[in-house]
Amino acid sequence: MLKYVSKKYVAIVIAFAVNLAVGAQPLNQKTEFTQQDTLRGTVGPGRDWWNVVRYHIYTMPDYKQKSIQGSVEIEFDVVKTGANKLMQIDLQQPLEIDSIVFNGSQIHTFKRDGNVYMVDFGKFDFQIAADDTKIVKGKQAAFSLNVYYHGKPRVAVMPPWDGGWIFSKDAKGRPWMTVACQGLGASVWYPCKDHQSDEPDAGATLSIIVADTLVAVGNGRLINKTDNKNGTTTWEWKVKNPINNYNLVPYIGKYVNYNDTLMGEKGKLDLNYWVLDYNLEKAKKQFGRDVKRMLHAFEYWFGPYPFYEDSYKLVESPHLGMEHQSSIAYGNKYLDGYLNSDLSGTGWGKKWDYIIVHESGHEWFGNNITTKDIADMWVHEGFTMYSEALFIEYYYGKKAADEYVAGLRSNINNDIPLIGLYGINREGSGDMYNKGANMIHTIRQIINNDSLFREILRGLNKQFYHTTTTSKEVETYISKQAGKDFSKIFEQYLRTTQIPELIIKGNKNSISYHWENCIKGFDMPVRLNNGQWICPSEKTKSVKLTSGDFDSILPDNNFYIRVQKIK
Repeated sequence: MLKYVSKKYVAIVIAFAVNLAVGAQPLNQKTEFTQQDTLRGTVGPGRDWWNVVRYHIYTMPDYKQKSIQGSVEIEFDVVKTGANKLMQIDLQQPLEIDSIVFNGSQIHTFKRDGNVYMVDFGKFDFQIAADDTKIVKGKQAAFSLNVYYHGKPRVAVMPPWDGGWIFSKDAKGRPWMTVACQGLGASVWYPCKDHQSDEPDAGATLSIIVADTLVAVGNGRLINKTDNKNGTTTWEWKVKNPINNYNLVPYIGKYVNYNDTLMGEKGKLDLNYWVLDYNLEKAKKQFGRDVKRMLHAFEYWFGPYPFYEDSYKLVESPHLGMEHQSSIAYGNKYLDGYLNSDLSGTGWGKKWDYIIVHESGHEWFGNNITTKDIADMWVHEGFTMYSEALFIEYYYGKKAADEYVAGLRSNINNDIPLIGLYGINREGSGDMYNKGANMIHTIRQIINNDSLFREILRGLNKQFYHTTTTSKEVETYISKQAGKDFSKIFEQYLRTTQIPELIIKGNKNSISYHWENCIKGFDMPVRLNNGQWICPSEKTKSVKLTSGDFDSILPDNNFYIRVQKIK
């Protein structure tokens, strides 16, 4: 997901966007929380006993009325016997559930509580049904629930940051629709189990019914296109891999399609591009330049593209961009950089299309590796922001990448910790992007072995392949594989707003040093610009310089720290 809006926006829009764009959605602006936040952010008794296996989503938007109607078949299995018979189905107001069918019979006992419905299964014995030996857990669902709904969904205010359903027009005044809902939640447009920890193990299908003058694009591959003989067409798309709820979205407009292929680490990867008809030539030029070189760089650093079965796809969108799995939203207007600007201020950010590189980086960090709770969203955004530097390093060299990362520091606010509050759907600071990337870069310096660092990045994508995880699990994996205990460093940079300050005192060829503004026990080593390593702690230490003198000595700029020199 994105953090910033273009500097070219008028001042009032910039001011508004800065307040919103501290993360995927303006969640961390909230200071008070309710039972609704707990229902949304916690795997409680209405969620903990069942697991989603597959979604079948059917949706028909009405552009003029700004409304939708549809249904969702939720295939699920039971993971907790003797379970609560109440099932929590999330659907945000003002959308309404019309009816629910289970086992061929209509359920009449469901009740709304704000943005959730509680479905009562009465006397049905899940345990007996779940004992069927023919059922393959996580791949073949034991049960199926059909939810029928309608209404006027929340309309996006400033997508993708303040999201919802987007009813817009293209440059020729024709309907152009999609959804952006990370953080806000997929339940803003369809009924689901709206929690990051439960991805449908066997994927999803998305059937989109639109006027036959329009084209509808979804995640994965197009498996069917049906003329309904009534002026509408149904476009059916299928995803084979697990996918997060917020990644499943329709795109509807006057699209044209062209295809390409990439010979990648796992063989032939299909590349599909859906763009507005009048932008076809621009797309061929921009996508043709950056997509393949991006994929080659990221497969080198992170391992194979995680979704070969579902293909790689860019879809032009009316908003700036979003990491929708296998169907990335692209709205960078075919410009280099971030809407023709460089977030680092170094010049390196204008040598490639920011949205192609950043949002595609999320296919590895965010879509392949997904955190269970949005509070740990730094794992998505910190690594993806750092993927930009790795792309630069792959093509322009390490010095360029170092400059890019250092340039991002001017965007760090250190307002609140990177990790948010658990169990209430509350993300941390927007610093998860720039500060997260700088923390990873700092850890890379301490590992001091780029081959090992690359193995760790690839190992993360192998260890947590197509799974949901936690920040703690990612932190532990990095420390274990590096053979170094980074726990204090993670604690410092992720869970506080304090930037470690290195105090250096000295005269001529010797220095004394210690850390301030740090947590207890913080002892991160630092490389000096003469190549010498020092291991500061809260207690003062001294060392003779191997080269240079006090006047010229400084810590390596690749470490994200503050420095105070006292002669």
